[in-house]
Amino acid sequence: MLIRLATESDLPALVTLLQRVVPLMQASGNRQWDESYPNAEVFREDIRQGQLWVAEYEGSIAGVAALTTDQDAEYVQLGWDLSEPAIVTHRLAVHPDFQGKGIAQRLLEQAEQLAIERNIEVLRVDTNTHNQATQRLFPKLGYRYAGELSLGFRPNLRFVGFEKRLTRN
Repeated sequence: MLIRLATESDLPALVTLLQRVVPLMQASGNRQWDESYPNAEVFREDIRQGQLWVAEYEGSIAGVAALTTDQDAEYVQLGWDLSEPAIVTHRLAVHPDFQGKGIAQRLLEQAEQLAIERNIEVLRVDTNTHNQATQRLFPKLGYRYAGELSLGFRPNLRFVGFEKRLTRN
């Protein structure tokens, strides 16, 4: 498996990934994403900013994550200090054909590697309250549950935040 920065040429595969993932999310009751978000333009902007990472598995785009320093203002609902730099994982998804192969874990490990390289001690992520898979995964990787929050850009949905603190040697 190869974890690398996404390029414009990855956009068709990323759109296909969304077309496969979003209906499954919605069928499970998770309305975090829909036909309007995320989309190719969101991914294009992530690529332009150098913050979209993909997992290649056997030559196919198997997963994606935006690894940013962008913290939603609503994170204050969790008691997080937004002036503290953090690597934040957004738009994490794994193509259904590749689930169960450790792809999300590898993308989250890339977030941790970026934090180490940038001398940042905090990793943060949020997910929809209906996304049971990520709520099981994050604690396994050392993230601690921080509480529930609402996000203005996704009204009528509830989210849970998780945080991981890295210790310096």
